[in-house]
Amino acid sequence: MTSDGSRPQLEHDEAELIMEDGGVYRNPTEVKMSQIVLPCHANHRKELSVGQLLKWMDSTACLSAERHAGCSCVTASVDDIHFERTIGVGQVVNIQAKVNRAFNTSMEVGIVASCEDLYSNSHWTVCQAFATFVARSTGTEKVHLKQLVPRTHREQVEYSVAAERRRMRLIHIDTMKDLLNSTSFQSSISERVDEGQDEEKEVPAERTRVESVELVLPPHANHQVSTFGGQIMAWMENVATIAASRLCNAHPTLRTIDMFHFRGPSQVGDRLILKAIVNNTFKNSMEVGVCAEAYQGEEPLRHINSAFMTFEVLDEEGSPRPLPPICPEPKDGKRRYQEAIARKKIRLDRKYIISCKYTEMPLSVPWDPTNQVYLSYNNVFALKMLAARNKWVLSSKKNNVKLYTLEENQTLSFRVEAEVKVPAARAFLLLSDLSRRPEWDKHYKQCELIVPVDEDDLIYRVLTPSVSEGGKVQDFILLASRRPPCDDGDPYVVALRSVTLPTHPPIDDINRGEVFCAGFTIYEVSESVSKINYYNQTNPGVLPYIATDIAGLSSSFCSTFLSCNKFLLENRTGPSVISNAAM
Repeated sequence: MTSDGSRPQLEHDEAELIMEDGGVYRNPTEVKMSQIVLPCHANHRKELSVGQLLKWMDSTACLSAERHAGCSCVTASVDDIHFERTIGVGQVVNIQAKVNRAFNTSMEVGIVASCEDLYSNSHWTVCQAFATFVARSTGTEKVHLKQLVPRTHREQVEYSVAAERRRMRLIHIDTMKDLLNSTSFQSSISERVDEGQDEEKEVPAERTRVESVELVLPPHANHQVSTFGGQIMAWMENVATIAASRLCNAHPTLRTIDMFHFRGPSQVGDRLILKAIVNNTFKNSMEVGVCAEAYQGEEPLRHINSAFMTFEVLDEEGSPRPLPPICPEPKDGKRRYQEAIARKKIRLDRKYIISCKYTEMPLSVPWDPTNQVYLSYNNVFALKMLAARNKWVLSSKKNNVKLYTLEENQTLSFRVEAEVKVPAARAFLLLSDLSRRPEWDKHYKQCELIVPVDEDDLIYRVLTPSVSEGGKVQDFILLASRRPPCDDGDPYVVALRSVTLPTHPPIDDINRGEVFCAGFTIYEVSESVSKINYYNQTNPGVLPYIATDIAGLSSSFCSTFLSCNKFLLENRTGPSVISNAAM
């Protein structure tokens, strides 16, 4: 993924899909907007203001959502946005948006903003985002969106991963609460405060406070007289920039906007009160919190939205310069100060975990309760991305068990595929319980459940035999993340990857192996038949176990899968849902 964990870039451009009538396929929800940056769109540095860019991105995404829904739509939330580059006056902004997946009443829209220099004919990505839109009904009944049918390889990938991103959005607030309540996090905050106290250099947070009011007029609204989400974001970016400027007495650069949700609607005639304040400063960045509230006449204020924006101040060479510490206000100021630290940790966890590549060592990422959500997400995401590769080569076939290989970016992956006469839900339950894998897989000598994280994620220690006579046995600490289908046609997923635990360090007499990406996808062929795929992205610790199979010198993969088939058939009756007892 990109460094901020936003959107995966497939490594090969897919060929154009030719329709039956000879035309080239184009996603029916795709909307493109191109705008040349004029001085009225720019800031003092003659660069496109982020607020204007957000308005264009929201408008483009809304048109895409409405094209799919066939009715008006409103912005419900926007995932993290990381601004990689800036855009100058005279350059062209190209924005592309399309619906990745529709759920019940909401849909995910992927947005890519890029810049085009007309004189040098160069192009670069500015930012990428995922926005959630909700279809608005005109009557009393909710709109139920039609399902999206992905046609191309890239659409299939985005469709598959959209379900996992949706899961992250739904638990985002709980993740924040759990981190703030953890004892280890509170201790780290106390240490940071003690180390960083320098009262002479501290800037009072009150000095950065900004309050502004905007009157919502017809040009600020959509065809349903609701205020454009992009317009609200633009106003919020404006007051946040002023607050950041007051801290550093310079012109700051916006780098990141954290994931946020629109809490309520706003209409023409509303007065929007926008408040901003610097919540915390770090070595080279600061977090500004922004709140938007609306009212009409004598009515009480309505909370429309809150957002958190990270700014940097660049020196003449374009490098971030140090910032002074902030002195938070009493009560709420201290709460915002702590929450800013938590959000930064979450951002760093996401960035480190989600952007980690299988070519980097170590492959294992330290596990702890505060990063569990992102490790689980990345675990499932990596397996889905591996399964979505479209250049698998059939290496051998025996007894209806197929072995495929994929050589890519100096790595070798393999996939074993077979059908079994066992319902998919039951196969998922059996295969997701790694403690039973030694019953059918000779490569699993022992498998011990060491951390039952929750119903979706469990951590095991696996012991495997030596690949050479007289050699050391090998062990793995594996996070197993399991997911049932989100919709009809989705697979069951059991994803595996290595993690590190301080309670289980490497042992001298045992080689510690690592797995970047492995696991099962299980599709329902019929009520009594399922198709099982096992994937593994090999590395030096895993390759010796399957090298002879891939070279065609052995068929142990076939015997292992036949053993798996026998195991599933012998246990095909029983519950088909995961219960707490299974943990």
